[in-house]
Amino acid sequence: MKLKFLSAIAFCAMAIISCDEDTETLGNSLTNENNKLVVSTRSFDVMTRSVSVDSVFSRERNCYFGMVRDPETNTYVKSEFTTQFNMMEDIAGDLPNRENFLSLDSQGKITADSCVIYIQFDLSETYGDTLTALKMKVSELSQPISDARMHYSNYDPRTAGLIRQGGIQKQLMFSVSDLSVSTASAQYRWARVNLNDPYTDKNGTTYENYGAYILRNYYDHPEYYKNSYAFVNNICPGFFFELADGIGVMAKILQIDMYTYYHFQEDGEVYYTYLRTTSTEEVVQTTKVTNDKAAISLLAEDNSCTYMKTPAGLFTEVTLPVDEICTSHPTDSLLSAQIVFHRINNLAVGEAAYSLPVPDKVLLIEKDSLNSFFEGNNLSNNRYAFETTLSNNAYTFGGSSAQPSISNLITRMHEAKVKGLAYDPDWVANHPNWNKALLVPIDETTVTTTQTSYYYSTSTTETAVALKNQMGLTSTRLVKGTAQNPIKMDVIYAKFKN
Repeated sequence: MKLKFLSAIAFCAMAIISCDEDTETLGNSLTNENNKLVVSTRSFDVMTRSVSVDSVFSRERNCYFGMVRDPETNTYVKSEFTTQFNMMEDIAGDLPNRENFLSLDSQGKITADSCVIYIQFDLSETYGDTLTALKMKVSELSQPISDARMHYSNYDPRTAGLIRQGGIQKQLMFSVSDLSVSTASAQYRWARVNLNDPYTDKNGTTYENYGAYILRNYYDHPEYYKNSYAFVNNICPGFFFELADGIGVMAKILQIDMYTYYHFQEDGEVYYTYLRTTSTEEVVQTTKVTNDKAAISLLAEDNSCTYMKTPAGLFTEVTLPVDEICTSHPTDSLLSAQIVFHRINNLAVGEAAYSLPVPDKVLLIEKDSLNSFFEGNNLSNNRYAFETTLSNNAYTFGGSSAQPSISNLITRMHEAKVKGLAYDPDWVANHPNWNKALLVPIDETTVTTTQTSYYYSTSTTETAVALKNQMGLTSTRLVKGTAQNPIKMDVIYAKFKN
């Protein structure tokens, strides 16, 4: 029962330490004489370094498109994407009876008035010159990207042989913003991909346009439209969106929709409407990132600092002093562990250069759990994955209820080593990352709930529902922990006197 006090004591003790107060009498104030708690504190040295990242898990709903020059490396970073479209279940009630269709071709067969893919850009999270002219190439896939495989940012559908020969190949020129739209009042911008040319499917049947293919197959094969899996595997495997030309802007894409327009008659009235399919979490959408690996590696070798850089660039590796922490007080309970990673303000790269955004949210995660964490669509759990937000120009882990202590991670790593050595004397050599964690920039999706009390007062709560790798442009330098100038981790121990 005494252990129930420990969590509360840890928060109190960390608060006192942060104010540089004496902890000698802390146990006296929190427990009675019989249950006197002996609290002690120590600081340990932490080493850090930059590690380059070849690719990251990239099954994202929000992706990016474009290419810019990275002002820190003077090399180019390019983002492209692939997407499928979600078919809602039970759409039969949304489409008219076949005999009521008025969108017909010259032979009296069902067709579409038009078919368009709309790509929505978010101007508020776009980097570079939004007036830059971009040429986009849109290619139809021959088959779906397998949902069973794990999708990383170095995956290329073209080199994988997934582009359909004789399928849709479209090009369009556009800018993310233009002078006819006020960017002060219009946060979003749409690009249109018209699919209104004659279309020949894989069986050799030609349709007036791609929308005609979508609609006519619904009436001929309704089983292909019962859910997203059937739709993707039988009708629309998806499209690859590549950058054919244009440098100077990287745009965030919020949503991709395909509208198939048609009209019909019912009860003497003519109705003009559409069938909408969209990119959602239920289907595959991935980002392909291309950057200069050699330039990224040069930054990783910078001994003056460490980096966090996205997309798919650099993480900061943290070597935790697990042995020192756990063996120096073998009979004490580890109550709390706090560490602060201080930012170094970005260097001025030139008057004309854009400053890269700084990562706002960061995950501290056990290194060997990185891939499985994102592949499993997990949330921070305060066991081996801890989340924090940039505050006071630093990333702090531990010290308050909003920044949980990473003592669980220390204990987890120590227990893994003890168990491993029990059956394998070479366990440490075979598990070189056993005491290492990574600082990883993340993109968090939250939902807001509003509650109204009996007295009609309202409160809102934001809850995280998804954590993804940050696929946008961000970069920051951190103070590096070295043998000469280590980063300090503050640790609190406690034990009952008797």
